Amino acid sequence: MKALFFLLVSLAVSVACLAQKPVEALQGNHTLRERYLLMKTKSQTYGEYKVIKETTLDGVWRILLDSIAVKNKDLGTANTNITNLKGELNKTVAALKEKEQSMTDVLHDSTHISVAGIDFTKGAFISMAAIVIAGLVALLVVIMGRMKLQSKALSEKNLAVNALTSEFDEYKHRAMDKQTKLSRELQDERNKVQAMIRNT
Repeated sequence: MKALFFLLVSLAVSVACLAQKPVEALQGNHTLRERYLLMKTKSQTYGEYKVIKETTLDGVWRILLDSIAVKNKDLGTANTNITNLKGELNKTVAALKEKEQSMTDVLHDSTHISVAGIDFTKGAFISMAAIVIAGLVALLVVIMGRMKLQSKALSEKNLAVNALTSEFDEYKHRAMDKQTKLSRELQDERNKVQAMIRNT
């Protein structure tokens, strides 16, 4: 009976040793590399080979598949986020380009002016307007100077005409006086000649 008891105890111990214990590679929060290394180091060696329990291998395989599924799900979520971010980036880039175009238009409008359909920079337009105004002022000065010269020449001509008219009037007056005097003298001579004819 002791032999039977001993046999049962040894059978129980061997069964307990061979019983499915959770392998360290399947427990805890390890990375896949750590699980692989644990599975490799905790497995038995048979010559050049490693003897790995099928349950451990299946467990590591399930964990590997679960990890791949999680990574794929994360990758899908990341791709969706990337697509959404690309869409937002494209919208932002389009809005930025629109704002840049608007700013370019505002900047162009603030530095340019359109006159009669011709686009000028404000500096060029101001310079051109100043040149035109200066030209008009110069032309006005020249016209006023010529008008003064013509007015002076006209007044000199008027003075000359007045002087000539006055001189002519004086000459006419003297000529009339002379003619009147000559007419009297002639009349006196006629009277003398008639008086001499009567007396003779």
